[in-house]
Amino acid sequence: MLRWQIAIQEFGGNMTIVHKCGNIHKNADGLSRWALANTPENKAWVPQEEHHIEGICVTEIGTEFFNHAYDEGRFHLLDGILYHRKTHTYVLALTDRTLINTILHECHDSVASGHLSEDSTLEGLKICSWWPNRKKDVAEYCQTCDRCQNANRATGKKIGMMIQIQEPKSPWEIVHMDWVTALPPGGDRSYKACLVLVDRYSKNPLLLPCHKDDTAMDTAIMIWNKVISHTGLFQNIISDRDPKFTSE
Repeated sequence: MLRWQIAIQEFGGNMTIVHKCGNIHKNADGLSRWALANTPENKAWVPQEEHHIEGICVTEIGTEFFNHAYDEGRFHLLDGILYHRKTHTYVLALTDRTLINTILHECHDSVASGHLSEDSTLEGLKICSWWPNRKKDVAEYCQTCDRCQNANRATGKKIGMMIQIQEPKSPWEIVHMDWVTALPPGGDRSYKACLVLVDRYSKNPLLLPCHKDDTAMDTAIMIWNKVISHTGLFQNIISDRDPKFTSE
């Protein structure tokens, strides 16, 4: 309408408006035309499917969840249709699984949606509908969408190849090491953790009582004084990525 207003301003009062039939007036956009009612008399009438109407009507709300939420004022019943109350507006409360799947398809798979992300799909649903476990259903629907999974490129570094651990030829060449924590206090210093070292060659374990808050330096000194002095230096140590093992 604004474009038409600008176009006719140059003519001022020297203009006569003449009616043109719709089939001749091809350049009128759809928003400028008079909206026709969706009734059988209209040639473009599209009948509404019954299961869509049943899905938003109060047919399955006789549960403890809905009854409790309705008593708290989180729902509103109007003309046999249940609405869920938001901060400043109401949205449809859906109970029919067929209708829920339909609206999920419209907000994610349709041409207008274009396979949006989980968050964008959920934001689109929040505007018009609500049902229990909606966020969980949206996440599952998007994660199981074939087109999304085929189109999304892999992110992050590629998974490294598995490397076989070399077998030792003598005791204490290769050592496995890890902590066991949350133990009951014991010993003269109330130890609550234990450093476990296992020789890969003989499978012989060593248990060293310690504290959970011991630093990397404390651990190194303990291993030097209590283990290496008897076994010699290790060639390899296998452990997880604990900061005490990976720190400088």
